[in-house]
Amino acid sequence: MHIVASVEVEQDIIQANDKLAYKNRKALDEKGIFAVDLVGAVGSGKTSLLEVLVEKMDEDIAVIAGDILSKFDTKRIEAKNVPVKGLNTGKECHLDAHLVGHALEDLPLDDAEVLFIENVGNLICPADFNLGVHVRCVIISVTEGDDTAEKHPMIFKTADMAIVNKVDLAEAVGADADKMVDDINTINPDIPVVKCSLKTGEGVDEIIDLFRKFKDEK
Repeated sequence: MHIVASVEVEQDIIQANDKLAYKNRKALDEKGIFAVDLVGAVGSGKTSLLEVLVEKMDEDIAVIAGDILSKFDTKRIEAKNVPVKGLNTGKECHLDAHLVGHALEDLPLDDAEVLFIENVGNLICPADFNLGVHVRCVIISVTEGDDTAEKHPMIFKTADMAIVNKVDLAEAVGADADKMVDDINTINPDIPVVKCSLKTGEGVDEIIDLFRKFKDEK
């Protein structure tokens, strides 16, 4: 009985979130804003990637930075002189559509073309929660181990693209970046995967091209 009740409650939460996600998507479409849910574990390189994208992309960018305590990542993005809203989740291990909806109300988005939403550092909890974005991008790094994708299949099943980061460190940490790419493609053959090093610049242009391709298709 307890298990059944738990499933019913969880289903109600997901359905309620999906309704709010639909509202977020509608609001973004009305403003002509392309939105990306950037998901990855702590230390995968989410914030560093955003810093690089802000510098290299010509589009006007806004950012929502979600974390248990978001002030640290928010300060890094603020230093790039783009609109940013920090979302503190407290004990929650993911963002949800309700939180994102409030952030959309607070952010100055009139000039924004692209909105990046940096999710909480986690590869499990965000999988079930649609935020109303156009693309979910998952970033993992070789320093997490080359079995990371195998251990977290659900997040890749819900993703539209994936990044394997810090490939310049693969040999040093004994990781096989090509295996990580193959694992992702086995889990979800339909998504493009980019090998990347934010330190050397490898893969950055390809990532930007993919975002622009998705933006044009939305």
